[in-house]
Amino acid sequence: MSEPATTMIAVVVFDKDDSGTLYSVGEPQAHGTEELAVSAAKELASQHDGVIAWKREGSSTDDAGRLTILYKAGEAIDME
Repeated sequence: MSEPATTMIAVVVFDKDDSGTLYSVGEPQAHGTEELAVSAAKELASQHDGVIAWKREGSSTDDAGRLTILYKAGEAIDME
C-alpha cells in the first residue's frame, strides 16, 4: 500500500549580510495554495534581496519529493 501524497507550498525570503553573503530569513512560510504563495512572494520581493515561492510534492516516506519553483525574484540560494 503506498503512502498518501503530500504537498508543501511555501515562500522563502533571502537577504544579504554586511559582507554580501546571502542567507534565508526565518523559516519557509507555508501557504495553502500556489496562488497565495506567488502573491505573497511578489509582495515580499521589493522588501528583500531575493524570494522564492515553491511547491514540493512527495509522500511521508519520500521527504525529498519533487520541487517546483512557482516564482523567483532577485537572488536566492539553490533549493535543490
